[in-house]
Amino acid sequence: RFDGPAKPFVIETQPGATAPLGFFDPLGFTKSGVMTFPGDPTGFKHLREAEIKHGRVAMMGSIGSAFAHYVQFPGFEKVPTGLAALNTNMGGTGFAVLFCLVGLFEAVNWKQNKGEPGSYGDPFKFGQFTPEMRTRELNNGRMAMFAMMGQLGAELYTGVDPIQQFGLA
Repeated sequence: RFDGPAKPFVIETQPGATAPLGFFDPLGFTKSGVMTFPGDPTGFKHLREAEIKHGRVAMMGSIGSAFAHYVQFPGFEKVPTGLAALNTNMGGTGFAVLFCLVGLFEAVNWKQNKGEPGSYGDPFKFGQFTPEMRTRELNNGRMAMFAMMGQLGAELYTGVDPIQQFGLA
């Protein structure tokens, strides 16, 4: 069945384009040859899926770096929090195990998404897989990516974890 010509793909109308920045592409990836040509839906979906995935990881990481100051797994009580954990055997081993588990998870779940990038649909039937909620997730993920860069940069400079930087510990 032929439904007529395909609708043009306009990236400026995709979820995540909000005032005052409009379409968020600070490094110009959608115009610089990363995509086959401007308006290429396949290249855009690949970049959007990466943005969503990195945003989700950053949201978990930014909260997790603060949470780890107060709660540590059994057996890791003597491991320092933050990046200092990597300087210990237990912390380095824990990071290596986590890194391998994430890599394995990525390898098992690696598949081309034919539908909406980063979408798991609405598995719990909350009715929240809407353009507005997708835009909120993208913007929260973008903020979390900047938050993680700030937390890690400040920790590298000061040597203290995010909670200690606020003077809360």
